[in-house]
Order: sequence, then C-alpha cells, then structure tokens
Amino acid sequence: MEILAEAVKLFIGDKEILKGLDFHLNPKEFLGIIGPNGSGKSMFLKCLYRVQKPTDGKITINGQNLDELSYRESALQLAVVAQHNFYSFDFRVMEVVLMGRSPHKRLLDRDTAGDYEIARRALAVVGMEDFAERSFASLSGGEQQRVILARALTQEAECMILDEPTNHLDIKYQLQIMDIVRGLDLTVAAAIHDLNIAALYCDRLIAIKNGMVVGYGTPRELLTEDFIYTLYEVHAKVEHTADGHLYIRYLPQHHTDERSTDRCRFHPA
Repeated sequence: MEILAEAVKLFIGDKEILKGLDFHLNPKEFLGIIGPNGSGKSMFLKCLYRVQKPTDGKITINGQNLDELSYRESALQLAVVAQHNFYSFDFRVMEVVLMGRSPHKRLLDRDTAGDYEIARRALAVVGMEDFAERSFASLSGGEQQRVILARALTQEAECMILDEPTNHLDIKYQLQIMDIVRGLDLTVAAAIHDLNIAALYCDRLIAIKNGMVVGYGTPRELLTEDFIYTLYEVHAKVEHTADGHLYIRYLPQHHTDERSTDRCRFHPA
C-alpha cells in the first residue's frame, strides 16, 4: 500500500486550511503526523479517508486517483480509528466490531459465520474477546478505542489511519493502542499529539504547521531542540536513551516581559 498526495489544498469557506501539502506514505511504514493544534493534521487525514474533499491537488492509492474509487473501494483499502466515536444506539461490542465488515457486503447482506470469526479474531488481537456481549457504552475510553481498533481490523484493509485516537486516554491505554498497532503488519499514518509517543513508535515523521509541511524525517533527524521550538514555540531538551530512543523533556516557559510576570504574581489582600 502506497499513498501519495500532491499539492493538496483545502478551503472551508474563505479560510485556507491546507496550503499545498505533499505527502508520501511507503508500504508497511508507520508514519507519524505531528504539529500544533489547528495546524491541519486531522483535516489532512480527513481528506485521505474522504470525510473532507480537497479543493485542489491529487491523492493516489497504489497509483489510482482517490476520486476514482467508490467509497466502498476506498474502505476496502483504508481503515480509520478516530479520536471520538459516538453511536446513537446502545450496541453490543460484537455488533460494533462487525460494522467493519460492511465494505465486504452488498446492501442487506447478513453477517456470516466467517464474519463472526474475523470479528472474534480481531477482538482477540486487541485483548477484548471477553467483552463481546458487553454494551459498548459501558466501556471505559481505553476499552472503547480497542473495540474501534478491532472494528478497523475486521475491514482487512492494507492501511490504517489513526486520527489522534489516544489524545483523551490515560497513558496506559495510549501505550496499549500504539503497541497493538505497531505490532500489525500494516501501513499506518497517525496524527500524534505526544512527541515522546511519536518518537517511540514511528518510522518517520512529517510536521505540519499553518497548513503546510515544514519538516520530515526520522524521529532522530526531525526532533531536535531547535525544530521543536520552531514547530511548537516551546523550549525542550532532547535526550538520547541507552536503548537508542529519544526522550523529550519540556522546559518551563519563563516570562521575559516584566509586565506579564507581574500579572502572574499572587498579590494577597
């Protein structure tokens, strides 16, 4: 699975959200997309999984123009795990996971024994096989995201898009989700908020700011102290651990303006 985006632009009303993005996702690569809130990370991914339609530019999957694929055809190739997942009805976990089989069916086709077997295997991969008959709404946030990941696995797509799926989760569940995804033999593009998680799991990173690509490379190449300041306007120390990983430690952002400092002081009555 190879995805190529060329000069992708997106306007919402009069506002330009994406300003000519170029993007290349290699087969079996775990690519992290980083950048400040509002930079365009999620909007770009939404263009990939067709919630948003680019105003200009081209996106291809294995050389085929995304616009030429039906939604069913693209769903057979791209599975999505988003940040928020809401259902109007109280579905059982198994029912939610079986929704991932929809691209493989015609209208009104019933779930088969084969579909149930695929769903059970997906639940086992994410460690949720004992929750199949539970109400989805009764689960914790981390458990729900593992179920949504299982739903994506049942699509049997070659590529998985992660649209900041761990932002609101406890650290334990963030690591669980990323461990599972890293262990899959899939092509992955993930918008990631936490730079330490991005450094730990990603083969390569692409940085977006103000709707433009401002950097790309391996975590070791890209995540320097100077670049982190350029991207996020925060000071940080980048440390190299004994096992070859990066650890990013953020520094207090000291006030340089005396008037701002005075406003932040506590003045007892």
